[in-house]
Amino acid sequence: MTDGVRHDGALRVAALDCGTNSLRLLVADADPAHGTLIDVERTMEIVRLGQGVDATGRLAPEALERTLSALARFAAVIVASGAGPIRMVATSATRDAANSADFLAGVRAVLGIDPEVLSGDEEARLSFLGATAEFSDALAEPPYLVVDIGGGSTEFVLGDHGTVTEAVSVDIGCVRMTERHLRDDPPTRAQILAARADVAAALDIVRAKIDVESARTLIGLAGSVTTVAALALGLPGYDPNLIHHARVSAGQVREITRDLLRQSRAERGRLAVMHPGRVDVIGGGAMILEALMTAFGFPQVLASEHDILDGIAWSLVDRENR
Repeated sequence: MTDGVRHDGALRVAALDCGTNSLRLLVADADPAHGTLIDVERTMEIVRLGQGVDATGRLAPEALERTLSALARFAAVIVASGAGPIRMVATSATRDAANSADFLAGVRAVLGIDPEVLSGDEEARLSFLGATAEFSDALAEPPYLVVDIGGGSTEFVLGDHGTVTEAVSVDIGCVRMTERHLRDDPPTRAQILAARADVAAALDIVRAKIDVESARTLIGLAGSVTTVAALALGLPGYDPNLIHHARVSAGQVREITRDLLRQSRAERGRLAVMHPGRVDVIGGGAMILEALMTAFGFPQVLASEHDILDGIAWSLVDRENR
C-alpha cells in the first residue's frame, strides 16, 4: 500500500463508517491548502450490523458475517486505489453490543487496523465537520444545527463554521424505532404513536442539553434525510448530485412521512429512489426528521450528502499534519 501522497500535493485517504444500518467507504483526495476533498470512490452497503441489538444486546452472527464480507470488498477497493492513511469508525451498534470484541477482532483481521468505537460526542463532532467544511454564509446562515439520523442513534450538533459549541447523541434511529415499535406492515396507529412518544422523549433531552432555538439552519445527514429529499424532489432515481444541498420544507417532510407510514414495504420498495436496504426502516427515519422539525420549529431542512465520512477524511489530514 502506498503512503497516499500524490504528485499534486493532495493526500489520498480512506474513511470507513460502520453504523447500525450501513457500512460506507470514502476514498478521497484531500488538499488542505485549497480546502478541497475530491471523491475517488464513495460507496455503501446495507449490512444491518445492529440487527436485534436493541432487544438482545448482542450482535447477531449473520449480521457480523454480512458486515465483515462487505468490509473485505471495501478493503480491496482501498488497496486498488492506492490510499494511504485509513481510519474506520464504528458507532451505535458496537457501543451497545455485549460481544463487540468479536466485531473488533474481525475488522482487525480483514483491514489490518483497529476500528475506533466512537463516543457520541466524537461522532457528532466528525459529522459536523464533514457536513459544514464547505459552507459559506451565502449557502447557509449560521449557527447550524447538524442532525445525523442513524440506525440506532441520532446526533444533534450545534456550531458555527467548523466550531462545535454543543452536541448530544440520543438513542433514536430508524432501525431502533422500527424494531422496537413499527413491526407491522404497514405499522398500526398504536405502533406509530408509541414510536412518536419515544422520539418526543428523546427530543426533550436534546432541548435540555443544547440551545436548538439559536440555530438558523437545520442540516440533515444520512440516508433517511437524503431519501426524503429525493422523494420531495420527485427524482426518477437516486441522484446524490441533485440531493446534495436540496432544501425540503417542513410541509413536504410531513406529507412524505405520512405516506411512508401508510404504505406497505412492497409499496415503498417500488419507489424509484428507495434503496432496498432502507425499505423497512425509512418510515422510522422520516418520522424522526418530521418530529424534530416540528418540535424545534424549523421551516425547512438542508439535505447534505457530506457527513461523518467526510469528517473522518479531514481528520486523517489533521493527523498527517501534526
